[in-house]
Parts: sequence; structure tokens; C-alpha cells
Amino acid sequence: MSQTPRKVSLVLSYQYPGKYAFTVLAGAVEADPALADVSLHFPRSREALLDTLRARVDAGDTVVAAWSFYSASFGPSVEELTWVRERLEGRDVLCIAGGVHATAETLQTLQAGFDLVAVGEGEHTLRAILARVLKGEDPRATHGTAHLEDGKLVQRGHGEGVRLDDFPPFAVKHVKYGAIEITRGCIYACRFCQTPFMSKARFRHRTIANIAHWARELRRMGRRDLRFITPTSLSYGTADETVNLAAVEALLVAVTEAMAPDGRVYYGTFPSEVRPEHVTPEALALLKRYVANDNLIIGGQSGSERILQATRRGHDVETVVRAARLAVEGGFVPNVDFILGLPGEEPADVDATLDLMQRLSDLGARVHGHTFMPLPGTPFRDAPPGRLDARTRQRLDFLASQGRLYGHWKAQGVLAEAIASRRQPRAR
Repeated sequence: MSQTPRKVSLVLSYQYPGKYAFTVLAGAVEADPALADVSLHFPRSREALLDTLRARVDAGDTVVAAWSFYSASFGPSVEELTWVRERLEGRDVLCIAGGVHATAETLQTLQAGFDLVAVGEGEHTLRAILARVLKGEDPRATHGTAHLEDGKLVQRGHGEGVRLDDFPPFAVKHVKYGAIEITRGCIYACRFCQTPFMSKARFRHRTIANIAHWARELRRMGRRDLRFITPTSLSYGTADETVNLAAVEALLVAVTEAMAPDGRVYYGTFPSEVRPEHVTPEALALLKRYVANDNLIIGGQSGSERILQATRRGHDVETVVRAARLAVEGGFVPNVDFILGLPGEEPADVDATLDLMQRLSDLGARVHGHTFMPLPGTPFRDAPPGRLDARTRQRLDFLASQGRLYGHWKAQGVLAEAIASRRQPRAR
């Protein structure tokens, strides 16, 4: 006698910033034929999340609720989890978490109330969790997950790193689209950044044929704009610090054709950036031929040579200045990122950064200000949060009042303190 398939609902807390991860993960789930009996739900508020969870449990489904968050959004995610659980009135829901913070601070995440953590990259792990749930098996036995037993951490390995071509970049069947991730991982391993410590310090590129395929899918659905996710745009097609402009051009040619006749290709701008040493007249001329954006995001991070070396940025100050000047000459507005309050900064280092901000804005650049946050999973995890003194804030406010500076450095200062306050001792 055949067994009736188990009805499983995956309910995703589809809110900023977790929705970007879930756009990708939903694509991984819907592309797996073995998970055809899993229904996906995308509530965009905690009230809608609660209503969806209640409805699916009451309909007889086995329900999995999922959150994905960065360190800055860990607190709000925990608050939402607590709020929802208090109102489920005994309904049984498996609450799982993933993302860079859950991976770096697994025990903290579980102690906050989540039942299960997907550790590392989530595509294979989420599929495996759902496959077990469909079969009525214990999801805690899934490789790449962690849970608590009698208050102690039990971890079953680390989520498998993915080959990008093996997964769609978004969820077509559920009409959840986003930028196409063309590179995962980063060889540069800047000491303040979570990317290389979540996805390893090496590049994994999606192939041009695969990128073009998904660009055509976007165009077929009436989308005009094509954007990309990559830690360093001009590293496409390379495995090291070199730039392969032939590979970049081949990519841009392919996606321009895929988005024809009236699509727009954005490259080297949000939600990605360009390293300053990669900005050359040849690279800019190439971009100018194909891209729709009139600006470039360039990572500068500090105006202090000492701090650039301490953070392992891999470039010096004059390289940042040269990149901004060349960008302006090439017809782009450079938006240059800076982080204030980095570990080890002294007043002279802060002044050097503020002076460089002013210098670049005089050249025609806009500067993007950030306050340092001691992010879990990075070498600076245990550093003090960035703090800006009154003089620094005054100079930043002056630049902002002139339209030369933008960013959320004030809010990030508050977030930095919150991240540091939740920090737990490292496991030994």
C-alpha cells in the first residue's frame, strides 16, 4: 500500500536583508524535483509570517520556518522569532536559521531559540533538510547543520560549497528575481569582511553561458535591468589578483545580447564594487561600451597607509586616488567606500581618512561612509566597535551637507555597539 506524500510547507521570513538569500535558496528548492511536494511561502512582515505559519499548521502541513540574517540583523530576527513563537499557541513549527551570522555564531543562534542552524552555504543543506522532513526523518541528522542537545552544541559538519552553475540565481517559478551572483568567495580576505570567511578565500565564477541563460530568463519575464553580485567585479574569470578583461568583455557581450533590444546592464556598481587597483583606462573604456551605470563603487576603506596594511587591503592610498581620478576622466562618478573606527586607528589615521575623503570629493567623487562593526567570523571579531568622536562626526556632517558624503555611519555606530554587546567568548 503506497504512503500518502507528506505535505511540507517552507515559510521564509522574506524581509530585508534576508530576502536576498531566500531568493537564491528558493530557487535551489524549486529546481529540485525531489522537493516538488514542498510548498514555498514568502510573508513580508512578522504578522504575515505568523498568519502563514498558523494557516499551514492548521491545514495539516509539516511546517519549516526559516530566517537568514547578517550580524546587524540578528537582534531583530531573534525578536521576530520570539514574537511568533509566543503566538503560535502550541503549534509545532521547525524554526531554522542560516546566513553568515548563524554560521559564525552557531551556539549563540541556537541559544536564541532557533531549533536548527544551517552552517555555511545553504543550497545543499536546505535541500537535504527538506528531503528529510518529507520522509518523516529527523532533520537534525542533516550534514551541515547544528542543534542543541541538553544545552550542548552538536554540529554535523559544514555546508558544502556550491558550484554556481548547479543552482539558479533566483526563483523563477515563484517570480522572485534579483541580481545574478556571478562570483562567490574572495581571495583578498580583508580582515573586517565576512565574505571570505563564509565562502572561503577563493573565487568561484558562474560561467558566461549560464549567466546569459538567466539573463534571457529575466528579459523573458519583462525585466529590463540586469545587475550582478560579486565581491570584486573586475576579478571575473580569474583565480588570482590579475584582471582578465577579455573574460569581462565576453561576459558583457553575452549579457548585452541576452537583454536585447532594450535591456540595461549594470556592472561595477551596486550591489557589487571594483577594487581600486583594477581601475585602469582600458577597463573603464571597456565598461563604457557596455554598461548603463554612470557610477562605480570603489573600495577605498581608509586614508591611512598603516591601517590599509593592518586590514590587508592589498593597495595603498595613491591607488585609491588614481582610481577616482581615472573614473572621473572615464565618464563615471566614483563612489568610494570608507570605514571609520577600524581597529588600531589613532587620531592621525582618522585625519588621514577624512582628508582623503575631502580630496576625492574635490576630484568629483562621492564618498560612502561606514562605521566599523566587529563582525563574527572575521579576524576583527573581538575588536572594539567603531566609535567616532565629536570632531570626526562634525567633519562627516559637513561633507554630507555639501552632498559629497552619504551612508549610514551613524546607525552603524549603534549596530556596532549592539554586535559587541552580544559577543560571546570564543569556544576553546
